[in-house]
Amino acid sequence: MNTKTMKAFTFKRYGKSPELGFDNIDYPSIGPDEILVKVYAVGLNPIDNMIPTGIFKPVLHFKLPATLGSDLSGIVIATGSRVTSFKPGDEIFASIFDRGTGSLAEFAVVPESLAAIKPANIDFVQAASLPMVSLTAWQALTERACLQSGQKVFIPAGSGGIGSFAIQLAKHLGAKVGTTTSSVNVEWVSRLGADEVVDYKKQEFENVLSGYDIVLGTVRGDTIEKSTRVLKPGGKIISLIGPLDAAFARDRQLNLFLRFLFGLMSRKIIRLAKKRSQTYSFLFVRPDGAQLTQISKLIEAEHIVPVIDKVFPFAAVKDALDYLAGGHAKGKVVVKIQE
Repeated sequence: MNTKTMKAFTFKRYGKSPELGFDNIDYPSIGPDEILVKVYAVGLNPIDNMIPTGIFKPVLHFKLPATLGSDLSGIVIATGSRVTSFKPGDEIFASIFDRGTGSLAEFAVVPESLAAIKPANIDFVQAASLPMVSLTAWQALTERACLQSGQKVFIPAGSGGIGSFAIQLAKHLGAKVGTTTSSVNVEWVSRLGADEVVDYKKQEFENVLSGYDIVLGTVRGDTIEKSTRVLKPGGKIISLIGPLDAAFARDRQLNLFLRFLFGLMSRKIIRLAKKRSQTYSFLFVRPDGAQLTQISKLIEAEHIVPVIDKVFPFAAVKDALDYLAGGHAKGKVVVKIQE
């Protein structure tokens, strides 16, 4: 029997030479609760560059060779027998993060519960830029932080993919927003809604900002430790980049060794926060179609506008990942799979 194949961007092993490249892989088949999507665009995220290194191997499980990418937009071409929310021809967007499969392919299988109808006022490229950053910001600010109108949120790196979305969402929820960026982007992040902008090339944010209720950890290095100084007592640090903590290991039912290890990794920041009567937690995004549907309404009402830095053709995925790794993207980097 002739098995149908499709083009996908994969990695073959973990470590220094993951052998990233295009592969012909089996055309996917769907289960009763899944939809088959012709992928039009894929939004890239920093974790796409981290997965092949093996750093998330204990947490994210892939069968190698594995397709990279998790955010996508496209058109439904088939639905499983139990699917009721979608039909062929529907334009959708979704995150399939943490499902063991990837989106940088001509077609993708998406569980019905993870997809949402694409906002009508944006195109496939803009829609593909949204899932991971919008769900991360939504879960951090509404679920974990329980953000109230009038509170102050510090979102470092305001011009990045997550920052540019989180600033707009926090403003929509009625918060005052502080951020950091380089000189060239100061005016631009202010236009996104940031109230206090620190040019990190000229000033240390911890000497300028104070009285914050919430910090979103979006930058590696010592930024998280320094941010305890801008938080008031009772404030919350919600980190999207680590260190991982024991609560995260318990949530994912990881073994005792990993619980111990993650507890060790986060011990310093937890202790530092506790000393100032603050709390620290690590947030790992959860794909969720119902939340994407709520986010879609904010996009359609133009309360939030997707921010795209650069669009690459499918053939140039490697260049797109390298560009993202450079760390200077203003908004999101997206790969266009279909013209």
